[in-house]
Amino acid sequence: MRAMLLERVGHPLVLRELPTPQPGPGEVRVRVGACGVCRTDLHVVDGELPAVNPPVIPGHEIVGRVDAVGPGVEGFALGQRVGIPWLGHTCGHCWYCRHEAENLCDAPQFTGYTRPGGYAEQVVADARFTFALGEDGDDVALAPLLCAGLIGWRSLVKAGPARRLGLYGFGAAAHIVMQVARWQGREVYAFSRPGDLAAQDFARSLGAAWAGGSDQLPPEPLDAAILYAPAGELVPTALRALRKGGRVVCAGIHMSDIPSFPYDILWEEREVVSVANLTRQDGLDFFAVAEQAGIRTETHRYALEDANRALDDLRHGRFQGAAVLVP
Repeated sequence: MRAMLLERVGHPLVLRELPTPQPGPGEVRVRVGACGVCRTDLHVVDGELPAVNPPVIPGHEIVGRVDAVGPGVEGFALGQRVGIPWLGHTCGHCWYCRHEAENLCDAPQFTGYTRPGGYAEQVVADARFTFALGEDGDDVALAPLLCAGLIGWRSLVKAGPARRLGLYGFGAAAHIVMQVARWQGREVYAFSRPGDLAAQDFARSLGAAWAGGSDQLPPEPLDAAILYAPAGELVPTALRALRKGGRVVCAGIHMSDIPSFPYDILWEEREVVSVANLTRQDGLDFFAVAEQAGIRTETHRYALEDANRALDDLRHGRFQGAAVLVP
């Protein structure tokens, strides 16, 4: 099979012909129809996550068809369309797994990071962490839901019942969460890079009550803010935009250092919390909501061999929405 391989951290991916992987006990093999390009993939490629151990096949927003089933797997049929997310395996016996917090498992595996991902024609996945997707929608449109959507959903839940919600960093996750939040009846305030008028116009087209630069304050104090941009300096910025008792949710797996800030912008019971990974229940909850909310993703297709261009376009913000590789 063809795959884009990270052979040296910080260097471009290379196209390789690799042996076809075989599923082991409890696993399924999936022929990849589409794989979203996530900012976490950039963190893997650039070495911003710990213990990146090349060679690595990145990619964890995978949609495809089951083409082989390993021993002991039930509930999946050949040809069935499925999705494979970031969380690829958990131990099942640590304290977190036993207390409904498998996203914090002590011995996890992650698709496209510590196990092979979807920048390839085929991928093997733990059947327990593989979602049946049904036949509605096409593969490219669905792919961003497998991380941008799932992490977006978890961050929205963490934000609580905020009526006025701020989204900092208007990319793949924010454009999905915006649609869910609007469907729920919330007012959404979108913050982009200062001067990025295209992102602000895009946010307004999806129903933003207000859109501006991250250097601006919203016209009304926010009940909660979610940070999708991996910029630590936005934490005190978002705190200043909150009402008393408001909450800032840091949704990224990686963020630059948070600068010092005066205590008075945290005082009055404001909070800063983070989101880590996802659970299988998040997937079940989110896909049910996504169907009801009628989410539509803005996508940009790239051929598998153009993965480096897709990553660079994401790095420099050259598109609105999400990039998707199509083998």
